[in-house]
Amino acid sequence: MRYAIADLETAGFKDRGGKGGHRNFVHSKVAKPVTISGKSGDDAKKYQERAVSKAIEESKS
Repeated sequence: MRYAIADLETAGFKDRGGKGGHRNFVHSKVAKPVTISGKSGDDAKKYQERAVSKAIEESKS
């Protein structure tokens, strides 16, 4: 999970916070926030990895 968060922060996403174990990352070029759930030491789910990759690609355009 921490790698997904580090990748988002490196790409310019900002942590907007969230409820409970959720964190929302926003970027000015990306329409929807990326929500990451779970503790930072947990393994990322496949759908979370895909969402992070897609959002990072969208932020580059």
